Amino acid sequence: MLNGFTPPFTPSGNSSLLPAPPWHYAGNVLSLAFDTEPLAAQSLLPDGFGAATGRAYGHFCDWQATTDGSELQDPAYAQYKEFFVLIEALRDQAPALYCPFIYVDQDISLVRGLLQGWPKKLGSIWITRSYGLDHPAAAPLQAGTRMGGTLAVKDRRLAEAAITLTGAAGERLGFLSIPTFALIAGPTLLGRPDPGPKTLARATIENAVSGSFAAGEGSLQFLDSPRDELSLLQPKGPAKASFGSFAMTITGADKAP
Repeated sequence: MLNGFTPPFTPSGNSSLLPAPPWHYAGNVLSLAFDTEPLAAQSLLPDGFGAATGRAYGHFCDWQATTDGSELQDPAYAQYKEFFVLIEALRDQAPALYCPFIYVDQDISLVRGLLQGWPKKLGSIWITRSYGLDHPAAAPLQAGTRMGGTLAVKDRRLAEAAITLTGAAGERLGFLSIPTFALIAGPTLLGRPDPGPKTLARATIENAVSGSFAAGEGSLQFLDSPRDELSLLQPKGPAKASFGSFAMTITGADKAP
């Protein structure tokens, strides 16, 4: 008998790219809230999701993930970086977020995301790290510290963020505070190639833990690409930023009502 949660399947199942949930995550998150063109944002929402408000969020994340703790002793399996954008809409008269674009630098994270409906693609993501030391290279969380993030895909720079910390306490932005949804796809090659059904879903999250956040102000820019349409959500004006640590456990996903 061949076993494994995902391919490749073997008798032991040990070669499977990833095991079944629960998946535990912890990391640093640089969040940016920005305005964008409402009509462009609406064009990227699933039918019936809600009315785009013209508000969106970008998140640069430096994650560490594990299942049973074993990955922490083999960090090539645990660590990855990602960048994603979320569109804010009014859904049942309350704010909700939808993810149209997300990029990661690790195949394990990519497949884990696709199973949840997050449309992950491979990219190169970089984010400033803060080491909690009073030193110019440590990016201490204090007024005047400069931080940034970048995304490149297929050798093309697609996103650039530059912020300066204000010294004030930050807040949880984007997916850290607003219900967030994704679209699970079911393409198939059986019979005739077909994109299959698409199901709006939300990850089931437990044990969410937040550290303190530091506020910042700055800019986020999306660059054009012949294939990636991230620039449809080009930010308008300055971005409100927040940097901090967050941890959570994902146990599965629920179909959206």
